[in-house]
Amino acid sequence: MKIFLVRHAEVIEEFIGKYNGHIDIPLSINGKRQAKELGKNLKTIKFDRIYCSDLLRAKQTLQQFELNQEIIYSKKLREKSWGIHEGMSFEEIEKSGIKYENFKQWISALDGEGIESYTHSLEKYFKEIILQDKSENILIVTHAGVIRTLLSVIQKIPLEESFKTKLSYSSYIVLK
Repeated sequence: MKIFLVRHAEVIEEFIGKYNGHIDIPLSINGKRQAKELGKNLKTIKFDRIYCSDLLRAKQTLQQFELNQEIIYSKKLREKSWGIHEGMSFEEIEKSGIKYENFKQWISALDGEGIESYTHSLEKYFKEIILQDKSENILIVTHAGVIRTLLSVIQKIPLEESFKTKLSYSSYIVLK
């Protein structure tokens, strides 16, 4: 089994570099180009199953792939909710009064879903749905935070370490 974890393509400029969480943001013009190019690069792979976040930026990324098969959209593949901090940059959050001391403190201080419950929910979905799928090649189009959280779970490394993984827009990681 190979699992292709794809980060969605570039979003519109006003949301780049922000904690976007559940905000339903479209791709930029460049993002659509990125997604189309990625789709061409992955065209030679026969995906037996396709999973996708139900948020617009992930859906629009997948639309550029020109696939003609069933897609399973899931809220479980969404980025973590950041509550009132969604759509804000690191700097904007600091100006609102939350100061960065360390990774764990920062993640805990922000509003929205608790990181433990988010990680548990994502891990459960991955183990009970994705890993139970007997497909040879699985494509998952999702978000950087989802991919990094899954890497933490799979590789049994601290979340802080997995969040150091560079994931540019329209990039992917293959799990075997």
